[in-house]
Amino acid sequence: QVQLVESGGGLVQAGASLRLSCAASGRTFSSYTMGWFRQAPGKEREFVAAMDQSGRFTAYADSVKDRFTISRDNTKNTAYLQMNSLQAEDTAVYYCAAGRLFATTAREYDSWAQGTQVTVSS
Repeated sequence: QVQLVESGGGLVQAGASLRLSCAASGRTFSSYTMGWFRQAPGKEREFVAAMDQSGRFTAYADSVKDRFTISRDNTKNTAYLQMNSLQAEDTAVYYCAAGRLFATTAREYDSWAQGTQVTVSS
């Protein structure tokens, strides 16, 4: 497993942008698929975006496609989630996760960060 630490959450107005970062420990970051998930109050955790080990392949939830961009820098052991045109419905705790397979389901990820709150006011 890899240790993950997130940063970058906060309170913004609708239409604003935020970038979340997920820093990984260890020297095996480049061997992991990185995913982002979120959980709103009273709702189940849902998939947001994923990027494979090489950075060539990505997947997005329909609700964030064309607004959010996942990226990674394997030289810095860090993954990012750029979130543009934020909406009130994007309010949630956001989690980054690492897994061995390129997947959109949470059960395929075995390392999770602590979560960071993103609140979008309308």
